[in-house]
Amino acid sequence: MTDTQADISTADTPLSAQPAGAHPSDLSPAPTASAPERAAADATDAMLPDTSAVEPQSWLQGLANLSEPLRETVGNGGPVLMVLAVLSIVALTIVLAKLWQFARVRLDTPHAVEAALQSWSRDQPAAALATLGDRRQPTARLVAQAIRGLQQVRNQPPAALELLREELRRAANAQLEQLRSWLRALEVIASLSPLLGLLGTVLGMIEAFQQLAAAGSRVDPAVLSGGIWQALLTTAAGLGVAIPVVFLHSWLERRVERCAHQMEDAVTRVFTCSAMQPGARSILSSAHPGAHRVPSNASETAASMGPAPAPALAQRRRRLASTPSGSRRCSLSHVHRHAVARLGSRL
Repeated sequence: MTDTQADISTADTPLSAQPAGAHPSDLSPAPTASAPERAAADATDAMLPDTSAVEPQSWLQGLANLSEPLRETVGNGGPVLMVLAVLSIVALTIVLAKLWQFARVRLDTPHAVEAALQSWSRDQPAAALATLGDRRQPTARLVAQAIRGLQQVRNQPPAALELLREELRRAANAQLEQLRSWLRALEVIASLSPLLGLLGTVLGMIEAFQQLAAAGSRVDPAVLSGGIWQALLTTAAGLGVAIPVVFLHSWLERRVERCAHQMEDAVTRVFTCSAMQPGARSILSSAHPGAHRVPSNASETAASMGPAPAPALAQRRRRLASTPSGSRRCSLSHVHRHAVARLGSRL
């Protein structure tokens, strides 16, 4: 039996020969749409865009279409405008890198430092160090180093305290140098961009006047005006690069300066709190007892200066014996001033 005969036999099958579970309404033909419904559907289809006629376009082609005006502008500006474009990309990269660096070290979050200083002022160095932990914040790292150093030099000679101060100063300068890295490049870009724009303008004006001279008596104002606007384009581009770079450089540099101030203030508070702690040893009084008091006469001045060698002491006595009383008083006052100056340098 062929397919045509099978279709005919199926169509001639009586209703009783159909499947038992089929409802007569299921076997009825599908209702046809009315004329108004068909007209509304045709109108809706006409309003929709015909996507079958649109050819797929890759994203590379779209990017090329978008960058076409930019390429035309750069071509009109010449090589100077291309250099300015490269400088703007470099400046943007530096700014993004510095923002990421500041966010990674949490430059503007000194809350942990304040809590650690409060613990240190209550003579709780362990709690202060636990509060600071292993934070990357520059001020927190410097304060932790200062607390550990003071605990180590508490029972050592005063020279150890000076060495600690020098080490803290070195560590602070190293951290600030890392924070200031590449800021000089931003400053250079901000300074060079207007100069490059002015250079492009001068070169463009030279080219425009060359074309004007080559035209001779047949001068076309369009040639001159076209060369002028192309020349001024580089100046506008240079200023457009320099203005935001100057603003961003000042903002980033101010954040570094604020961090430096916070570091200096925090380390000073660490030393002052250490001096005010109960049982703290005064370095000055341990090194030179009575050095905090200014001597009132020549004997106390000589005592504060320490024992002099025997030849020097004999020479001083002979000089004092051979000088008149007025000169002797002047000499003693000179010795007194010298001793005060030495004490001031020690302090």
